[in-house]
Amino acid sequence: MRIVFAGTPKFAVKSLSVLNQSEHEVVAVYCQPDRPKGRGKVLTACPVKIFSEENNLLVIQPEDFKDKQSQTRLALLNPDIMVVVAYGQILPKAVLEIPKLGCLNIHASLLPRWRGAAPIERAILEGDRETGISIMKMNEGLDTGDILFEKKCTISNHETAQTLHDTLSNIGANAILETLNMLPTLKARPQQNNDATYAEKVTKDEAQIDWHQSAEQISRVIRAFNPRPIAYTNALAKQFKNRVLRIIEIEVVKRQTTNSPGEIIKYDKDVCYVATSSGVINLKKVQLSGKKEVSIKDFNNAYQLIKLN
Repeated sequence: MRIVFAGTPKFAVKSLSVLNQSEHEVVAVYCQPDRPKGRGKVLTACPVKIFSEENNLLVIQPEDFKDKQSQTRLALLNPDIMVVVAYGQILPKAVLEIPKLGCLNIHASLLPRWRGAAPIERAILEGDRETGISIMKMNEGLDTGDILFEKKCTISNHETAQTLHDTLSNIGANAILETLNMLPTLKARPQQNNDATYAEKVTKDEAQIDWHQSAEQISRVIRAFNPRPIAYTNALAKQFKNRVLRIIEIEVVKRQTTNSPGEIIKYDKDVCYVATSSGVINLKKVQLSGKKEVSIKDFNNAYQLIKLN
């Protein structure tokens, strides 16, 4: 088949790579325009564009698909199908109707659970034990199309957004290839809209740790916001001048405590036990604002006892 691919972040690269190595032909790759990044606001290409240029694929970067010119250019590519992975835009009906076999979306959840922008983070935050990849035939709604194929995976107690992202990226790449190869025999399954949940974008405010939550809940926050925006708390000791302490990794200690939430109850060498509303956590890796990420052992060697809020 003649495939037009549309995707932007690293999550989409694996699927593009697999399709590019398959018997199908990737005739063009659509991705978001280069955006300014970093302190210098330097225009930076997205991961999909970088991969595409390295593999001599045609790259097209419209601001959107609303204008007739963009739609006509897509039609001239004569695609059999369009594969969309985290492209970053909702495609209008006119675009969805251009490929002969429609547009397929690779979505990182078991739809209709976690429609929207942040399905990986939301699944971890809510303590879901299972997630997966849905291959959906796109319609005009937000992740509301019929399901053609899905693959499941478990979410462990140690899963971070990064590790789950990588797992699902690989699953999605294999799933889209299987879907394309079985397409004539697949029967689309409508989503049960009454069961839908929405995965809104994560915000930095959500990443602030609330020590009045349980140790398990705080563990999910820390894992869901790793690698970004990274869970944090305020270090209140005078020598830190209210600087932020990012918490990269913790372990849940199976013990109860009567100490106040946020109170440090043990601080020695390579441990730092902090009380929560239910249970205790041990800080493993932290990062003081303006400093590098370090183990709690190195942190303890560098600083005196801190008070957390």
